[in-house]
Amino acid sequence: MAVAHKRSKPASARKHRAAKRPLLQDFAIAILAAGKGTRLRSKHPKVLHAIAGRPLLAHVIAAARRVVPARNIFAIIGHKAEQVQQAVAHSGVRFVLQKRQRGTGHALMCARPALAGFKNVIVLSGDVPLIRPETIEVLARFHLRNRAAMTVLTARPADPSGYGRIVRKGEAEIAAIVEQGALKPAQAGIGEINSGIYAFKTVALLGQLDGLKTDNVHGEYYLTDVAALLVKAQQKVMALQAANATEVLGVNTRAELAALEAYLHRQKAEALMAAGVTILRPETCSIDPEVKIGADTVVEPFAQIRGRSSVGSDCRIGSFCVIRDSVIGNGVEVRPGCIISQSQVKAGAMLGPYSHLRPESEIGEGAHVGNFVEIKKTRMARGAKANHLSYLGDAEIGEKVNIGAGTITCNYDGLHKHRTVIEAGAFIGSDATLVAPLRIGAGAYVAAGSSITSDVPADALAIARSFQTVKKGWARKKREAQAAQAK
Repeated sequence: MAVAHKRSKPASARKHRAAKRPLLQDFAIAILAAGKGTRLRSKHPKVLHAIAGRPLLAHVIAAARRVVPARNIFAIIGHKAEQVQQAVAHSGVRFVLQKRQRGTGHALMCARPALAGFKNVIVLSGDVPLIRPETIEVLARFHLRNRAAMTVLTARPADPSGYGRIVRKGEAEIAAIVEQGALKPAQAGIGEINSGIYAFKTVALLGQLDGLKTDNVHGEYYLTDVAALLVKAQQKVMALQAANATEVLGVNTRAELAALEAYLHRQKAEALMAAGVTILRPETCSIDPEVKIGADTVVEPFAQIRGRSSVGSDCRIGSFCVIRDSVIGNGVEVRPGCIISQSQVKAGAMLGPYSHLRPESEIGEGAHVGNFVEIKKTRMARGAKANHLSYLGDAEIGEKVNIGAGTITCNYDGLHKHRTVIEAGAFIGSDATLVAPLRIGAGAYVAAGSSITSDVPADALAIARSFQTVKKGWARKKREAQAAQAK
């Protein structure tokens, strides 16, 4: 699959821009999502393979929901149906089961009862993740305006190989859709393809489904054949060319999966840079479509910012950082190699290098989390510091607390998690072990190397280690004994 880098000329769907009107209430959207995806060589359903942090099907549903209400969207599922339904059930769409996968036409046969109450139906493919809501709406309005029985969304990709070709009659009507293997010599140069995305007048669609045949190599019912039946019945079948060929390309191989994700990330990087974000080596960075980044932030090479993350202005995100579903405030420096998941970092904080924020962590304004510090479900208040080699889990750390190198909060007793509270201004010496549940009072000191098992009052010094014993000459005598044994 060749990913198009240039937009098509204006003689396309761009001419028919969608007006700002309410959702198309009389339209249903059927999403074909029952296939196995054999060429992906995977045990997982095709539509659950992900790009840019979301399953392919989730991308299609998100676009569809911006055009019609979720209750008007029907995902037609089959292969590992329960798994697919569970993955996207939160979207609010409805599901139709295609128990036996006998082709795209058969999928619509299975959906007949669900679709019968709508005047019009749009058919989308669950493996075409780049389809834009604007294109779906333009297709719907073009279909209505032309009073078509069927409208086919077409495209002109750089390489049309593998797709059915559109044979037009006149400016916008379709005479036939011809599969590549059936092209006549005179048709070999046709570059306009059938995208597999359609709009139908529901009565026209349902009226032709029973006329579909399985006399083809795969013995399946093809939705494409409805076009020929409608043309034969002298009903209007229209073509509308997509403004951008890339958005209608599907996924059949791992290489195509990677190509579409790279396209999404490239688009996102270009949009961010146009809005004032500096991205060094953008071709190496993975920034998902829903990410927000403020102006004058610098993103270094090989950074990943995933999911619904938000990064403020004047930040610096170091190389090889992975930020997922997190909120980063203004003026934050995230040094190279940090991993941040479902956490919040407030303005002016500094992380890394090689810090790990696990879910439900919160780093306060001006706080420092340094080299090889792991934090889990912990809140660090303004100005707190943990600069070296520590684990802080299930903890509440007050303002301007200093956590020495090697400190560990022992939060798990084998059955339950327990909290550690360190109040403002406390100083925790290096290599301290804090056995939760525990409270260290404001301004208290914990001596280096201590194992603290009881609460420490405010302004107290806690020492929990044995006294040092020095045996003079012990090492020399040991070496002499070892030498004697060797002889």
